Amino acid sequence: MTTAKDNASVKKTTVRASRSKASTKATSKENVVAASQADKVGSAHHDPCEPCDSLSASLARHIRYGLCRDEHEQHELFNAVAQSVKEQMLDNWRQTRIKDNQYQQKQVAYLSLEFLMGRALGNALLSLDITADAQQVLTDYATSLEDIEQVEQDAGLGNGGLGRLAACFLDSCASLDLSVTGYGIRYQYGMFAQKIVDGYQVERPDRWLRHGNPWEVRLSNRIVSVPFFGHSETYVDKHGHRHHVWADTQNVLAVPYDMPIPGFKNGRINTLRLWKAEANDEFDLAEFNEGDYAEAVATKNLAEQITMVLYPNDSSVNGKELRLRQQYFLSSASLQDLLARYVSQFGEDFSQFSEHNVLQLNDTHPSIAVPELMRLLLDKYSLSWDAAWAITSQSMAYTNHTLLPEALERWSVPMMKNMLPRIVEIIFEINARYLEQVAHHWPGDIQKLASMSIVEEGPEQHIRMAYLAIVASFSVNGVAGLHTQLLKQGLFNDFYQLWPDKFNNKTNGVTPRRWLAYCNPKLSALICRRLGDEWINDLSRLTALNAFSSDKQFVKEWAQIKFENKQALSTFVKQQCDVEFDPLMMFDVQVKRIHEYKRQLLNILHVIHLYRRILSGDTQDMVPRCVLIGGKAAPGYAMAKQIIKLANNVAHMVNSDPLVTPYLRMAFLPNYNVSAMEKICPGTDLSEQISTAGKEASGTGNMKFMMNGALTIGTLDGANIEMLEEVGDNNFFLFGLDANQVAQARINYQPQHIVEHSTALNGVMSMLKSGHFNLVEPGIFNDIIASIIDPNDQWMTAADFDSYCLAQEQVAKTYLDQDSWQKISIRNTAASGRFSSDNTIAGYRDEIWMKK
Repeated sequence: MTTAKDNASVKKTTVRASRSKASTKATSKENVVAASQADKVGSAHHDPCEPCDSLSASLARHIRYGLCRDEHEQHELFNAVAQSVKEQMLDNWRQTRIKDNQYQQKQVAYLSLEFLMGRALGNALLSLDITADAQQVLTDYATSLEDIEQVEQDAGLGNGGLGRLAACFLDSCASLDLSVTGYGIRYQYGMFAQKIVDGYQVERPDRWLRHGNPWEVRLSNRIVSVPFFGHSETYVDKHGHRHHVWADTQNVLAVPYDMPIPGFKNGRINTLRLWKAEANDEFDLAEFNEGDYAEAVATKNLAEQITMVLYPNDSSVNGKELRLRQQYFLSSASLQDLLARYVSQFGEDFSQFSEHNVLQLNDTHPSIAVPELMRLLLDKYSLSWDAAWAITSQSMAYTNHTLLPEALERWSVPMMKNMLPRIVEIIFEINARYLEQVAHHWPGDIQKLASMSIVEEGPEQHIRMAYLAIVASFSVNGVAGLHTQLLKQGLFNDFYQLWPDKFNNKTNGVTPRRWLAYCNPKLSALICRRLGDEWINDLSRLTALNAFSSDKQFVKEWAQIKFENKQALSTFVKQQCDVEFDPLMMFDVQVKRIHEYKRQLLNILHVIHLYRRILSGDTQDMVPRCVLIGGKAAPGYAMAKQIIKLANNVAHMVNSDPLVTPYLRMAFLPNYNVSAMEKICPGTDLSEQISTAGKEASGTGNMKFMMNGALTIGTLDGANIEMLEEVGDNNFFLFGLDANQVAQARINYQPQHIVEHSTALNGVMSMLKSGHFNLVEPGIFNDIIASIIDPNDQWMTAADFDSYCLAQEQVAKTYLDQDSWQKISIRNTAASGRFSSDNTIAGYRDEIWMKK
């Protein structure tokens, strides 16, 4: 038994081992909800949702008996804190699983190849309402909560908006007390850690598991086996029934690791189940003893490759095969797990399966779950085709996240036949039966049959995975109003004509817990003082902030908090980029995945335009601004990497000229991730959401910035449209062609003509062509220059440039009137309630998952 004396001894030992003095300042991650509450450290816990063992006692025990020595590294102290916080969740986690296994409500399986969770500690403390406890306890260990939080590595489980959306959704599901299990892959290295070397992106392994993951629990009793390769056989039993057998397979073990997802102060702890691939046999001992060491572990290495890296470069055949293996591995393991849980409760009577379960497919990546569920029901549980299809088609729901046809996955049939022979058989059967419906709807239309077929004909057949998901799902949703409209009118119009009732919209959202309450504690505390704390679970209450936009004291406090957040962001930029950002300047930010349709290039061209103006002495009414760009380019995306290089070269020329830096500074932030965004969005003045209209499905970074009071410059694209509706035309800087105008402009697009008739763009292009930004690297930006004046440039960069510059001039004019700017900032936060992921998930719940 641990005594108070033991605890004191451990604390003294830790103090002696610490390399820093106890923090005397209040941590910036203060508990905004507990600001008006008494200190609860050492108090009795009467709430049944709270554990009996205090956080202090738990931490002392983990340090004393877990570390087993007097000195320890900071990451070890973090692990002890995380283990202690996880202990606070264990009882509720157990009770949640017991309740859910009794199917007291419909079970949702959220299948996603990405879950960009970010750091877990601060979010868990906020949800459990023990942030103040943790702050107090850690001061006794000569450190601060803020210092400990910085030790945690971002979980390398996602890349961009798709994965972060999945994380926000899991938070909202738990906070809304919904029984939802996230299913993903436990990537050993994540995507990659981005380094910038001489302006170029360099990919390094993301070793996020180097020091372990204290939040996860390995479940050896829930391991399943996933088949690959082999061949398919059929036989007829004595009753005349045909059966299929997938024979001579190479099986890979799927080992589940569970992570807790706490709801906000409601006692529910949902689960994120991540699958790790392991070999059936570690190595061949006979081959090892004969000296063939590499071959002895070849099977083990082949299996573990599946969960090694998120999104391997698929520019090669091997890369494509590995991505397909990942997707099938995730889908098969998750479905086997779901069916085993159902059978344990109901036996092998699957007649009620779809009434108790729904599978949400997050984009096309897990759409191979469709034939896999059919395989399991047909081959393992001996259901008829019609019965299996009824269950599958009543259980699957598909979310589409892209309007780019090239982003809709297609897999080579020969490759699939080799790797997944039984799955291909089932897909062809699904397609044959479905095409009968197409033929009945459009009799004699051979072209329609070809264009709508799941199997795409050609020199080599391909499987259209999005089509497979649509055919099998009872719900197909877009993620913003315009996106869904364009899906129905364009990309999936034929399917919409066939099944109009399937299609619906669920505009994306972000969790207000992480993206305001946690990441912006000073602003959150101010809001709590005026509105109370109920907005954290009901973001619509922020509309009441509009009443304070004429309150001079409130506006002054609002502005001061923004300035302090900008100071913190300046420090971060200096640390990460070695560039001095002045918090008195406007902070103009674009952080997101690097892609041509997101048009970081347009932003860079505007920076060059400002740079030229400054060099020419045209600085009257110019607002000094700091431009921050960040994001990763896919390893095989050459143009995106060139854009990163251009951004860094332009930044170098801007920041090295003392005549320019009083008016303009620029930095490219390496290795942009969730934790970086938590620092960036509270300190941002202007949010760049400048995608080509009709290309961005939704966007969620735009919502995080809006929630934190940033003003938006953007096109009529994705969720920008709904943001504009909420905040009003006068509080949003709109520019550029809309989606219909983009389509019209493409018919006879002449960007060279636009350049020649635009003084500003012509000057920018001339400077680019002169090699001013690549003096010792001639020709490296030729492809970028050519893309801007290419009549086939689908991103329409030149078309929107002048409109963008005019909107930026309006931004500068508004920023000069700080009183007006701060009032618009308040209105943006007040209007952000619509974009809470709680609202989005409530829509999924009422209109998809629980719909009768």
